[in-house]
Amino acid sequence: MGYVDHDGCRGNMEPLLILHAVAAVLAPALVRRLGRDAFFVLAVPPVCGFAYTLWVALTGVPVESHHSFAPALGLGLSFRADALAVLMMSLVTGVGALVLLYCSRYFAPGDDGLGRFGGVLVAFAGAMFGLVVADDLLLLYVFWELTTVCSYLLIGHVPESRTGRRAAMQALTVTTSGGLAMLAGMVMLGEAAGTYRISRIVADPPAGGMVAAAVVLILAGALSKSAIFPFSMWLPAAMAAPTPVSAYLHAAAMVKAGIYLLARLGPAFGEPAVWRWPAVSLGLLTMLLGGWRALRENDLKKLLAYGTVSQLGFLAVLFGAGTRDAAIAGVGMLAAHALFKASLFLIVGVVDHSTGTRDLRELSGLRRSAPWLCAATVAATASMAGIPPFLGFVGKEAAFESLLTGRLADTVTLAGVVAGSVLTVGYSARFLWGAFGSRPGLEPVPVHRTGAAMFLPPALLAALGLLAAPFSGRYGQAMESYTRTFPGPGHGTHLALWTASPVPLLLSAAALAGGALLFVAREPLSRAGAALHVIDSGRIYWALVRGLERLSLQLTGVTQRGSLPDYLMIAFVTAAGVAVFSLLYGPTARIRLDVVPWERAEQPVIGILLIATAIIALRVRAHIVLVLVAGLTGYGTALLFLVHGSPDLALTQFLVETLSLVVFVLVLRRLPAGSKEGRFRIPFGVRLVLGLVSGAVAAGAGILAVNARQAVPVGTLMAAAAEEAGASNVVSALLVDIRAWDTMGESSVLAVLILGVTGLVFLRRRTYSMERPPETEGTDTRTTWLAATLPAGQRAVIVEVVARLIFHTVVLISVFLLFTGHSSVGGGFAGGIVAGLALVIRYLAGGRYELAVAAPVTAGVLIGLGLLLSTTTAFWGLLFGGAPLDMLSADLTVPLVGGLHLSTVLLFDLGVYITVAGMVQDILRSLGTELDRQIEEEAG
Repeated sequence: MGYVDHDGCRGNMEPLLILHAVAAVLAPALVRRLGRDAFFVLAVPPVCGFAYTLWVALTGVPVESHHSFAPALGLGLSFRADALAVLMMSLVTGVGALVLLYCSRYFAPGDDGLGRFGGVLVAFAGAMFGLVVADDLLLLYVFWELTTVCSYLLIGHVPESRTGRRAAMQALTVTTSGGLAMLAGMVMLGEAAGTYRISRIVADPPAGGMVAAAVVLILAGALSKSAIFPFSMWLPAAMAAPTPVSAYLHAAAMVKAGIYLLARLGPAFGEPAVWRWPAVSLGLLTMLLGGWRALRENDLKKLLAYGTVSQLGFLAVLFGAGTRDAAIAGVGMLAAHALFKASLFLIVGVVDHSTGTRDLRELSGLRRSAPWLCAATVAATASMAGIPPFLGFVGKEAAFESLLTGRLADTVTLAGVVAGSVLTVGYSARFLWGAFGSRPGLEPVPVHRTGAAMFLPPALLAALGLLAAPFSGRYGQAMESYTRTFPGPGHGTHLALWTASPVPLLLSAAALAGGALLFVAREPLSRAGAALHVIDSGRIYWALVRGLERLSLQLTGVTQRGSLPDYLMIAFVTAAGVAVFSLLYGPTARIRLDVVPWERAEQPVIGILLIATAIIALRVRAHIVLVLVAGLTGYGTALLFLVHGSPDLALTQFLVETLSLVVFVLVLRRLPAGSKEGRFRIPFGVRLVLGLVSGAVAAGAGILAVNARQAVPVGTLMAAAAEEAGASNVVSALLVDIRAWDTMGESSVLAVLILGVTGLVFLRRRTYSMERPPETEGTDTRTTWLAATLPAGQRAVIVEVVARLIFHTVVLISVFLLFTGHSSVGGGFAGGIVAGLALVIRYLAGGRYELAVAAPVTAGVLIGLGLLLSTTTAFWGLLFGGAPLDMLSADLTVPLVGGLHLSTVLLFDLGVYITVAGMVQDILRSLGTELDRQIEEEAG
C-alpha cells in the first residue's frame, strides 16, 4: 500500500515537516545575508504550522494520513491530529513562532553561531511538530530522539562555556537513556498489539505480562524527558542555554513531550497499577521537591526552572491518574502552563538583557522603570499562582475537583497537590518581588530599553492566560473527544472560572494564604532549605558518571590490550563456542547436500590457488608481503565470481580489493616492517586449528541456512522484479530500486564510519583546510606533468606521466559505469570507487598537494551532497503520491535522438557515486595527506 489520506489535503502534514527542514538547512545562509533579521524569515514555518493547526481545529478532528514504505514490516509514515495533538500543535507552533521573533532582538547583530542556532531551533520545532502528530510508535521515537539531539546542540550553543557543555551532555545522557528504555518498551508493545499504530493500540490495548513490562519502560522514557524525579537534575542545569531555548524547549515544548506521551497512552494504560502509581507518586514527589527548591533560588531563571520541574510533576499526577476528570484538568493545566511559563522565561530574558543581571538580590526598582513589563509579569505570575480570573486558576480548580472522589489514595494525592500549590504561590510571589520589587538600601538598577520584538511575545502569552479563561468551558468541550477516551464516566469535572463547587474554591484560597505565609517567611525558609540541603542530585549524577568512567577504564584495560590477533582469536573462539552450543542443545538439523564438484574447469584451478595463497599467508611475517598475499585471495574470489557468471560482483570485489590494498599500504607507513621481536605469538598449530574450525563454522552455518529454507528462494523473483523496474541488470536493480532502502542505509553507515576513522587521525588538529601547492620562487620554468610533484628523492617521472595520461580516462570510465549500471555491468558504487582510484593515482604520483588540485572540493561536501541527492530522490516518490524510494520514470521521444528513458534511479545512483568518491577522498585526506604531514613534522 502506498499513500492513504482519509481527509484530503487536510491530512497531508508532510509538507510542513519538509518546510521546517528546508528552513533549517537555509538558516546559516539567511543569517549571513540578513543578520539577526533572518529570524523573521525562520518564523515562517511555525507560523504556517499554526495556521494549519487553526484550520484543522475549525474544520474538525481527527485528520490522518499514512504512507507505507515497508508494508511487510508494518513500517510507514503515519500522522494523526486529534484534539490532544491539535492542542500540542498550537503550543509548539504558536510559541515557537513567538520565540523566533523574540530571537531577532535578543541576540546582538554580530553574535557568533547565529546561523547554526537558528537552523537547530527551527529543526527542533519541526521535530516537535512531528512528534505530536506521529501515529506510529517507531516514528514517534525518531522525532523524540531528534528533539533530544537538537536540545543538546541548543543547550551547548556557546562552545566556550564549560557549564553549557556539561549541561548539554547531562541532558543528552539522561533523556537518551530514558529514550532507549522507551524504544524497547515500544517494540514490546507493538509486537504484543500486532500493530505500531498508536490510535489502534489506544482503541484496543493489548494485555499480558509483556505489556506490563513495556508500559514500565515507556513510562521511564516519558518521565526522564519531562524531568520527573529521579530524572529532574538535567532541567535546572539546562538553564545554561540562551533564554529563548529555555522558554521554548523547557517550558512549552520538549519537556512537554513526556507529559504528552502520558496523555496519549493514558486512556489505554492509565488504570493498571504499573502505570498509575509510579506516575502519580513520582509526579507528586517532583511537585513538592521542585517547589521547595524554588523557594530559595536567587537566580530568576533557576527559580523558574525548579518551578517548571514542580509544574511538570503536577501534570504527571493529572495525566498519570488515568481518569477522565483528571484528564480534563490536565488539558487545562497543560495549556495554562505553556502560556505563563514561556512568558516568564522570555521576561527573564528581557530583564537580563536590559539590566545585565537576573540575580534577584541585585535587582531593584524595575516596577517603575519598566511598568509595562511589570504588568505582563503580574499577569503571567498570577496565572502560575492560580489566581482568578486567569487560566491557571481554571486548571488548578479542575485539578482539585477531579481528586475529590472520597477514595483514600485520591485524598492523599489531593493533599499533596494542595501542598504543592502552596509552594507554587510562594515561589511565584518570590519571583515577582525579586524581579520588580524595591529593596531598602539598594539603588534602582539602571535599565536600557529593548525592542518591541522582545516585549510583545511575552506580553501576548501573558495576555492569553487572561483572555482565554472566560472561554475555558468551550475549550473543555472541544477537548471532550479526547477526554472521553478515558474509562469511567467521572463525576462531572469541567473547566470553568466558577465550577459551582465550594470545596475547590476553599482549597485554592488555602493555597493562596499558605503561599503568602511562605513569602512572608522567605528568609527563614531560605536558610532552613539551605541547611536541609544535604544531597544534591547534580553531584550524585556526576559522581555516577565518574564512577562509570573509572569502571569503563578498568574494563578496557582488561579487555582491550591493543593486540589485533587477540581480538580476532576471541571473536573466532566465541563463534566456534556458539556453534558447538547450538549443535549440542539445538534441534537436530537435517542436512541435504547436492554436491557438484565444479561446473567449469577454471573453478578448481582458482580454488587450489586460493588455498595455496591462504597457506602461504600463515607463514608470512612481513606486513607488506602479508597484505599483498591477502589481496591475492581477494582477487581470487573475484575470479570465482566471474567464472560463476556474476560479473557485477566480480567487478565490485576487484575494485574494493584494490582500494583496500591502497589503504593498507598507506597505514603500514606508520607501522614497523615486521612483527616485533620478543612479543608473544600464538603458536602456528593453534592458529591453524582455529582457522579450520572457524572456516567449518562459517561453511556449516551457510549449509544449515540453505537447508532451513521453507519458502521459495527470493532469487527466483529477482528477474521479474528487475523487469518491472525497467532494468536488465538484476544486481543494479536490486541495489538502487528493489532494496534501495538498504543501499541508502549502508551508504550512511559507511559515511559515518569513515568520518569516525578520519576524525581519529585528525585528533591532533582542531580544524582542517585543503593544502594548496606552495608558491615557488626562482627562475625554474621547466614544465612538469602534474601541478605538484613529490620531493626530488621520491619523484618517479614515469608515474607522473602515466597519472597525467590516464587520469581523465579513468574518470570517464567511472562515469560510463555509472550510466550503464542499470542495463549492464557497473553502477554508482563501482563508478564511485573507480573515480576514487583515479584520485589515488594522482595522489601517489604527486603527493598531497596534487590531491588538493585534483579534487578541489572537500570530502565532506561530496559525502553530504551524495547523501542529500539520494535522500531527496527517496522523497520524490513520496511527494508524487507513492511510497518513499518509489522510482519515477518516463519515456520520451526526442527529435534527432530518438527514444529516451528517464528515471530517478539515475539520480539515486549518482548520489551513491558522489558519496563513494567522497569517502575515498576522505580516506586519502586522512591516511594519506595527514600522515604525510605528520611524518614531515616528525622528521623535522
